[in-house]
Amino acid sequence: MDTMVSIWWVWLSAAIALAVLEVLAPGFIFIGFAIGALIMTAVVALFPTAMMPPAALALFTGLSLVAWIVLKRVFKSQSTGARRVTKDIND
Repeated sequence: MDTMVSIWWVWLSAAIALAVLEVLAPGFIFIGFAIGALIMTAVVALFPTAMMPPAALALFTGLSLVAWIVLKRVFKSQSTGARRVTKDIND
């Protein structure tokens, strides 16, 4: 099986392209997909003939979702620097 989803460098190229998109369009959108593609690079490099293209894409989707959820929880605890005003200065 020599399809495009079973070649590790395709996944690595996708990870790099998605990371560049995240830098150009910040907003925490593409980073989960980039991490999912990076993990898929390792999976495909270690097990090149283990899965068919639909299974590879399904695994990529699941890995991207898990990466996005983990990053969301990790960075949610960081302060945005915004101050919440609860008392009016004129009171």
